[in-house]
Amino acid sequence: MAAVPRLDLAPKLKRPLSLWNPLDYLRLLYWVFFFPQALRWYVDTFDGGYIPQGEMNWQNPIERKLLVQGLFLTVVTLLAIGLIFQTLNVPVDWYRVAVGVPFGVVFGMAVGEAFGVARGVGLGVAGGVGLGVAGGVAGGVEFGVAVGVPFGVVFGVAFGVAFGVAFGVAFGVAGGVGLGVAGGVAGGVAFGVVAFGVAVGVAVGVAGGVGLGVAVGVAGGVGLGVAVGVAVLRPEVWLIASPLNLRTIQNSSWLLPRITLLPLPNLVWRLQNWLQDDWETGLHNTNELLAYTLQFIPVVQAVNRVIAKIPPDQIIWTVSRLAANPFDWNIVHFASASLDETLKSTFIKDFFSFLFFLPRSWGEVLQARFNTDTRLNTPASAAAAGFWHLHEKKTARAIEAFAVVRSLLYGEEMYTLAQTLTAFQKAQKPASIAAIQVPPFPQEPLLRPITWKILTSLRRVVEDVQFVNRSVSRSARSLALNRALGELTKILNQADTLPQAEQGLIIDIAKTWKESLLKITGEVGEISITKPVVNPYVVGDPVQGHLFVGREDIIRQLEELWVMGNQIQSVVLYGHRRMGKTSILLNAANCLGSQIQLVYVNLLRLGDSPQGVGEVLMAICDEISQTVKLPPPSDADLLNLPYRTFERYLKQVEAKLDGGLIIALDEFEKIEDLIEAKKIPIDFMGFLRGLVQMSSKIAFAFAGLHTLEEMTADYFQPFFASVIPIHVGFQERAATRQILANPGNEDFLLDYIPEALDEIYALTHGQPYLVQLLGFQLVRRYNDFVFEQGRSRDPVFTVQDVEAVINDPEFFMRGRYYFDGVWGQAARGAKGQQVILQVLAPHLEGLSLDALAQSTGMNNANLQEALNTLKRHDVVEETQGSWRIMVELFRRWVLQQ
Repeated sequence: MAAVPRLDLAPKLKRPLSLWNPLDYLRLLYWVFFFPQALRWYVDTFDGGYIPQGEMNWQNPIERKLLVQGLFLTVVTLLAIGLIFQTLNVPVDWYRVAVGVPFGVVFGMAVGEAFGVARGVGLGVAGGVGLGVAGGVAGGVEFGVAVGVPFGVVFGVAFGVAFGVAFGVAFGVAGGVGLGVAGGVAGGVAFGVVAFGVAVGVAVGVAGGVGLGVAVGVAGGVGLGVAVGVAVLRPEVWLIASPLNLRTIQNSSWLLPRITLLPLPNLVWRLQNWLQDDWETGLHNTNELLAYTLQFIPVVQAVNRVIAKIPPDQIIWTVSRLAANPFDWNIVHFASASLDETLKSTFIKDFFSFLFFLPRSWGEVLQARFNTDTRLNTPASAAAAGFWHLHEKKTARAIEAFAVVRSLLYGEEMYTLAQTLTAFQKAQKPASIAAIQVPPFPQEPLLRPITWKILTSLRRVVEDVQFVNRSVSRSARSLALNRALGELTKILNQADTLPQAEQGLIIDIAKTWKESLLKITGEVGEISITKPVVNPYVVGDPVQGHLFVGREDIIRQLEELWVMGNQIQSVVLYGHRRMGKTSILLNAANCLGSQIQLVYVNLLRLGDSPQGVGEVLMAICDEISQTVKLPPPSDADLLNLPYRTFERYLKQVEAKLDGGLIIALDEFEKIEDLIEAKKIPIDFMGFLRGLVQMSSKIAFAFAGLHTLEEMTADYFQPFFASVIPIHVGFQERAATRQILANPGNEDFLLDYIPEALDEIYALTHGQPYLVQLLGFQLVRRYNDFVFEQGRSRDPVFTVQDVEAVINDPEFFMRGRYYFDGVWGQAARGAKGQQVILQVLAPHLEGLSLDALAQSTGMNNANLQEALNTLKRHDVVEETQGSWRIMVELFRRWVLQQ
């Protein structure tokens, strides 16, 4: 299969036109009559591209030179043509030639100004030269012929040629056919046959008789109408140039007809093959043809034929590429709507517009017979309609179209995209923005990743506006409003990166929202922090209520085990110190509902328990009593018959329960310590297991440092099959960011740059205690800097702030409880854990197993056992064959010891 050629039909001029180069005037003359699209390209390339309406500056060198060149070319061309006619013995009225020139030039320039864009400059020059030359020739030559019917025909043809040339040039400079083809031809014929014919007929009839007037009017009108059609279609260009391109179209063929509307032979077939062989290159070629020729109809036919054969699972991606960067968006429109019926409808509309004396209702009746709307009868047409309606900012129609292809690959994404944009588009005021219900965003892989990134920013704007509406803090509202305005500004600055289909719509949404929010800035006020910020971070103590953020995964597991099942299950929460186990237990009650109650018992309060197991059960009974409002057994009964008394009390509690009861025993390793100290008997664990199995209404939740499998003695064995272990590890990156940036206090006025949040996660690995400690110290540092030292600074934490906090010796002193706890835990169990940590501490990237064995002097079995223990306790991790300390701050602490 031969490679698809990549067309490059743009002019090959690498410099601006020169006033002093005669060949440049010939080039400009060729452009005007045979390649008018080059004028648009010229202005776009050498004059800075887009020029807003009303800002076309004739003092600009490029624009000024083009105007001078056009005027000079008009005069010289007219002189040359006039001399040629005189040589052929055709009378020329030079006075009327001179009158026709300025009329045509001024009219052409006015048309160009009306466009209001860079291509308007080119259209003005093209129209000026085209109308100036053709109008001058028509005005000077036609009056030299005899009066009568021949005069009417000649006058009509001459004026028709001038008028038609102007239409042709306008089509070429505008760069596409659109729907002007039918209007141009229909209008020319109607104007020539009827309007012009009547006017000339009446004029001549008054002077020379009715019969002569009718004859002249009809003849002149028909002549004008035919002349306009011929001048627009340019059949001479088609006949001369197209045979030379029958076999092949070269990459930059200068012989390709640029200004004829007549479809070139074999072009549809050739384009179809290109698109089938290489869709991307084929689309590039269609854009080249749309930009530098008037072959709109063959392009539409070829694209539609290929799309109709695309497999359903590829159709949305294929159409999205068609809509990625089309030169003329009508190519997407007519992949769904009927071009044939649209052209017929437009022809009728324009025809009746010119024939103003006919009732418009006739034309409307005829137009109603044609369906010019987008069609959803095939996946290809529905997909194309969806992208077209997005481009036209008709999101409701886009939803309807994408619903048809919702089951196809990327169909659900585009359907959700249209839904989201609809919700955003409808919101105009802050209240309606805050009321938006954003649908869930699709998962990767995505067809429009850049769009979803921008929509995520818009969703953040919605959340900020919601906060502005509900917050009572003036400063907090101001911070949220400024953040929303910043997001909208960033979106507008990045709008050029968006796909074209939704680009205009998203820009409109962002501009509308920004204007709406700017109107309430005075009501909300500016950010002003006038007193020390209340520190929302909790260090050391359990976190409760609105300050408890994250751990949704564990809370969800507890809901499944305690609320959603047929029988509540006993669990053990395990992990190393300061992982948040106590906070989880204290906040678990919020997820239980009214039917299940939770009793929290901190076993560290037991002390040495000199009274033995009775004293342990006494502490548990006291907490149960406060929760279920049932008096506990007497102390004497618990000390004398502890097991029997406690079991009877639990049965009384069970009888009173409407739902269930969770007895949460925190710091559970205290039981192991008491057993080893012989303060309570070793059968205590068997007794607890019996309690777990005694009732379907009562369950236990144990929390401690070790998994039950690690506990040292056989007296823990009964628990292996009775409880469900839940590991409490590090927080995820997203949860860490949430804890820091939104610590549960709506009046928290400080913020973090994203890099600072990433740095904190890198230092802590999401360890909750260290995250809270860092946040706490950052707020303290801010308050000290601003209110103690009286210095000013931005209320935003940076990486430099984080580094300043951890480089302060006070940080590691305040965190010693965590660091000492992890270090002390490493002294228990497998031997050599602390030695391994000392060896690993100097190595940020870690060490291999062989390097560790060599440095520690441990044999492989002991080394592996110690490493497995440290890994199980979330102290070290293995990455690509290297062992390293997981928490960077703990590694630095070990280095300091």
